Amino acid sequence: MSRVETENTTVELQEGGKSVSLSLRLFKPLPDMEGPGKGWTVVLVHQYSVLGGCKALLKGMATCLAVKGFLSITFDMRGVKRSTGKSTLTGSSEVHDVVAVCNWAAKEYPDHRILLVGSSAGAPIAGSAVDKVENVVAYVGLGYPFGCLASILFSGHHRPILESTKPKLFVMGTKDGFTSVKQLENKLKSAAGRVETHLIPGVGHFEMEGPFYDDQMATLIADFSKTI
Repeated sequence: MSRVETENTTVELQEGGKSVSLSLRLFKPLPDMEGPGKGWTVVLVHQYSVLGGCKALLKGMATCLAVKGFLSITFDMRGVKRSTGKSTLTGSSEVHDVVAVCNWAAKEYPDHRILLVGSSAGAPIAGSAVDKVENVVAYVGLGYPFGCLASILFSGHHRPILESTKPKLFVMGTKDGFTSVKQLENKLKSAAGRVETHLIPGVGHFEMEGPFYDDQMATLIADFSKTI
């Protein structure tokens, strides 16, 4: 018997007179399941759409979180798989997708706090949405691409998350090819509010995204939630 329940749904948003439909998948703890995730919704934002990022890549992590008692939500941003609309190079429009999903979650589960998690390019996109939704109380960035090359695309997202006073956790492998440990440390010096980092020795950017690390990422998220 499965240890979690899944449900597929859609969220609609209006933008510029056009409708965008987002494909969601919910990973629900079983009713009798106890764990640190009770009363929490985790919204997971997938990797770079332009390079094949999609909600399926976060299925393992979402399942691990649900087993720990968290209601977990994955979704395809605009232009990905069954979600309509068109993806953007910088993820500027995708911020509206994250906000729409978080607002939907807040309406459907009003007694839950929302923890917003972004993976790789999803981290800056999620970071730009943190202060746009009241029910989002904390943020986790997994492999946030702060490096010089990645900043050509995503530097516009840096300021919102660095200026947010909501608690933040940044997780990165020390062999990340997009951001060095020094670059991460320098960026976070200017961050407001409570900021934590967790470095995984000897692990690269794409390696950390692999299924081997899903449970470790879920555990880090769960432990962080206990401190909020």
